[in-house]
Amino acid sequence: MASSLTKDSASTTGAEKTFFGHPRGLATLFMTEMWERFSYYGMRALLPLYLIAPNGLHMNPATATAIYSVYLSLVYLLAMPGGWFGDRVWGPRKTVAIAGGVIMLGHVTLALPSEGTFFAGLGLVAIGSGLLKSNISTMVGHLYDGPDDPRRDGGFTIFYMGINVGAFAAPLAIGTVGENVNWHLGFALAALGMGLGVAQFLLGTRHLDPRSLVVPKPLSADERASTLRKAMIWMGVAAVFYIGTVVTGVYTLNWLLVPITIAGLVIPVMVLTRIKRDKELSDAEQAKMSGYIWFFVAAAIFWMIYDQGGSTLAIFADSSAENSVLGWDFPVSWYQSVNPVLIMALAPVFAAFWMALNRRGKEPSTIVKFSSGLVLVGASFFLFLLPLTIAGDGHKAAAMWLVAIYFVQTVAELTLSPVGLSVTTKMAPAKYASQMMGVWFLAVTAGDCTTGLLSIAGVELNGTGVVALQAALAVLAGAAIFMYRGKVKTLMGNVR
Repeated sequence: MASSLTKDSASTTGAEKTFFGHPRGLATLFMTEMWERFSYYGMRALLPLYLIAPNGLHMNPATATAIYSVYLSLVYLLAMPGGWFGDRVWGPRKTVAIAGGVIMLGHVTLALPSEGTFFAGLGLVAIGSGLLKSNISTMVGHLYDGPDDPRRDGGFTIFYMGINVGAFAAPLAIGTVGENVNWHLGFALAALGMGLGVAQFLLGTRHLDPRSLVVPKPLSADERASTLRKAMIWMGVAAVFYIGTVVTGVYTLNWLLVPITIAGLVIPVMVLTRIKRDKELSDAEQAKMSGYIWFFVAAAIFWMIYDQGGSTLAIFADSSAENSVLGWDFPVSWYQSVNPVLIMALAPVFAAFWMALNRRGKEPSTIVKFSSGLVLVGASFFLFLLPLTIAGDGHKAAAMWLVAIYFVQTVAELTLSPVGLSVTTKMAPAKYASQMMGVWFLAVTAGDCTTGLLSIAGVELNGTGVVALQAALAVLAGAAIFMYRGKVKTLMGNVR
């Protein structure tokens, strides 16, 4: 696949190989990200189905949704310490190499036919994904001559295409093997994909910028000792606590899920509060952070609904949808390929559309785009009420209902997600410029943890009342941002 994606062309020096006119190292990072996403999205497509399957772990849908949501929240929660490791301990390149190995080990552990090893595997994949997520993007930036390099935006666009190529192919391959052949063989296929990613990363490191080897702010000897000591203390406390619950016979899965979901809600609040209370921030920076909190809360609501595409919708499809087209049956996991293929098809259309409106001076503001994304994701769940009603009458809902829901959610994502990333970088205080992308990921954590907490509490997320309530919440949040756009715009200062 690498040979078909990479082409040789004359660089400015006339000799260097390039990747679609970009530094050759972009091919290495593209393929690493593609294979990592292949393993991640393939496993993710199987996860809720394996948890509820009679020949899997045979859990109830609420528990399966809670585990799925907590797992997703952990991936994004660990992106912040992952970035810290790259900045302070190993440097981006070494961190990514170690992360790939941890992810591969996690998938191998998932492939073992044991409930205990299964959860250990989930933990390893989450840790590895957190380590990789922030650092591989940093290395893409290293390939260019600063933020003003005209190739930079195009390079990131190509890089992010790797995400969607991997995400599209994964459910078709891993999902098919897992559902139709053997669950654990599917997880093993995810491990193979990550193994290919690690191998080509190690072989292609010579094309990466030397800066990726540098630890930007290495820990001093005292800091390293202090950090290690604190980590060992916390690990010891956790080990003693959980061994105690097991020995006394009171341990249940909720002893693990509940603390993580609570942490996923508390940590974002603590991080935002710490930044907001920083006396070193100027009045303008304080105002921007107040404005950013609006976007953060709204984004958490968005991701709470959007990420249920892999849990609530998938579980509904497994039990209540007619998963066939023109008489041809397909695995439930294939629904997870709908979003990435739509992203690849619609992203260029949206980019051209915004540019056309911009030339006419009619491009919507950040606030309008953000509120539109929220209204659309709410509309997707209002649409979900129709197949729920059909299934409630004892019939199977047509597959196209689910495709329509994923289509609306993809349009919502393209309206909100790029804007969220952009506004995060623009509104970040100078002191926290490198940390704010991790703060944006915490919005995903908060949204998924909310879903997890509802599931742990026994709320039936496939119930029409709950679906309607979530849809209304998203629409109201979008309307609130739009109605108070004047106030939010004032807080944003010079950011547009």
